[in-house]
Amino acid sequence: MAGQRPLKPLIGVRIPAPEPEYMNEEDGMVKLRGQELKVFTGNGNPALAREIAETLGITVGNAVVTRFSDGEINVQIMDNVRGMDVFVVQPTSKPVNQNLMELLIMIDALRRASASRITAVLPYYGYGRQDRKAQPRVPITAKLVADLITTTGADRVLTVDLHAGQIQGFFNIPVDNLFAASVLLQYVTGKHFHNLTVVSPDAGGVERARAFAKRLGAALAIIDKRRDKPNEAKVMNIIGDVDGSDCLILDDMVDTAGTLTEGVSALKANGAGTIAAACTHAVLSGPAIERINDSALSEVIVTNTIAMDSKQKECPKLTVLSVAPLLAESIKRIHEESSLSSLFV
Repeated sequence: MAGQRPLKPLIGVRIPAPEPEYMNEEDGMVKLRGQELKVFTGNGNPALAREIAETLGITVGNAVVTRFSDGEINVQIMDNVRGMDVFVVQPTSKPVNQNLMELLIMIDALRRASASRITAVLPYYGYGRQDRKAQPRVPITAKLVADLITTTGADRVLTVDLHAGQIQGFFNIPVDNLFAASVLLQYVTGKHFHNLTVVSPDAGGVERARAFAKRLGAALAIIDKRRDKPNEAKVMNIIGDVDGSDCLILDDMVDTAGTLTEGVSALKANGAGTIAAACTHAVLSGPAIERINDSALSEVIVTNTIAMDSKQKECPKLTVLSVAPLLAESIKRIHEESSLSSLFV
């Protein structure tokens, strides 16, 4: 317009960002005001989520998970989560697809509710066994699930004992893969075994079993097996001397317990004494409980990454340990932006 002076461009002018508000905590920690910690859960394992929240000194967030008449899942977050640090505790165990969809829908609802950061806490990562193309024309479902969780809006993943460590590389967001070994070790150390030998149920679990045996000062043995069909295993031989030794079979999960009970029979045939088993994830599908009850196992030590429901009553050999303190400490450290290194065993 005539007579109006042109505006000069603001070259080199620095506009300072507003100073963040801080609050001092009694323990000396300092964190941004408004970055409150919230823990939510679906129907995967609400008991574990409540135990985690109780350990943290908070209550589980209020979320309503309902279903339409055709089975579609509907989630409504009842608490204000704007600008908050949110953790969703949801193992994708049986029913796998239902729990996975609940997790994805909750993450989407929290993202649309303006949560500052969303961490998916999967004590058990379903579809983790399909981590490579072992046969022609098969999917890599562990990667697909990783893509779904990332695309939905999770900023971070916290999980326990992935079936294969390389699954962490399927994500383009930070993944903390905790080990339940510390929980299992604490319990096993208090047991009285005679000349203990830690047994890996297959070649893939040797590294886990070796580390466990080293901490217990125990010997190591390996079960050589061949699997022709899914959930069916045939034991070939035992690598190592188990004659006269008490044995502890160590694995990341027990599903149908076919591999486990075949291994027990092979160990007994080679002169083993008392045989116990320890694993992180008690999937226990199909005939698993019946097989365990009918086997020579003295005890099966598992954790509560998967909800046990009535399984412990059906199988008196089960001893269930809690990973809630481990997960609660991890959540606390992630929230405070402190190191998790000391939690990895």
